[in-house]
Amino acid sequence: MAYVQVEADDRLEEGPEGLQFKTFLPSNGQANSAGAGNTDRGYLRDQNAQSKSSGGFWTIDYYLQYFDVDTQTVLKRCYTTLIPTKSRTYISTHLNPPDLYGPFWTLTTLIFTLFLSSSLAASISAYLSPGTEYDYDFTLLSMAMTIVYAYGLALPVLLWLALRYIGVGEWSVVEAMAVWGYAQFVWIPVSILCVIPVPILRWALVGVAFGLSGWFLGSNIYPVLASAEAKATRLLIIALAALHFGLAITFKVLFFSYYAVAKIGGDLPVGGDMPGPGNSTTTT
Repeated sequence: MAYVQVEADDRLEEGPEGLQFKTFLPSNGQANSAGAGNTDRGYLRDQNAQSKSSGGFWTIDYYLQYFDVDTQTVLKRCYTTLIPTKSRTYISTHLNPPDLYGPFWTLTTLIFTLFLSSSLAASISAYLSPGTEYDYDFTLLSMAMTIVYAYGLALPVLLWLALRYIGVGEWSVVEAMAVWGYAQFVWIPVSILCVIPVPILRWALVGVAFGLSGWFLGSNIYPVLASAEAKATRLLIIALAALHFGLAITFKVLFFSYYAVAKIGGDLPVGGDMPGPGNSTTTT
């Protein structure tokens, strides 16, 4: 094996005309954790945001963002629905971003207050009426669950699908469910107060709840309907008002119709002589 001596090439020496080494590190001397190719693109910075939005609607992670809300915010969104002057700006001011945690627990609490208040009123009525026994009617619980969830969850989804079909996309399905759910908050204190066995008071409370919740829903839904190109779409507000009125009557008839005294005084006989003391009338 032969060895050949190679003379050093002057062009490899450092100098103005020689080979020079450059650094691609930042000027502060710290290495870029994102890599040289990602210096200005921010791929790693947006990695978490992309991973959250990459899940489909069939995954649990997709819905976690709508339940990430604190109790103070939920309570504020609930009692704000009782203020008519804030109804028009509710979505933009108080429901940003929308959530599903508050509406779900509002509707669930309403179901139990309807059942408990009606059961309490019925038990008080049976206690004050001699010879009357009372057993808890658990069918009222299933009826309350069906009515409240159908009106508070299914109806806004159906309305959103109908508006999407006709080309109205001013709000999302989460906003629709949130608006409907929070709108039912007023029925919770009303159902508790309707334990008081005074018919005129109960009708007044039902009327107040119907007016406040109806105004709140109309203030948030009508602008969406008015944004449609077809003017006939605005007529849907009439159908929604009819459904809301039917809900109020249903609550009154099914859950707020128990009274401590069924009749005050006796029935007066129609025709014939008035029975005197010691006399009795019989009918066959």
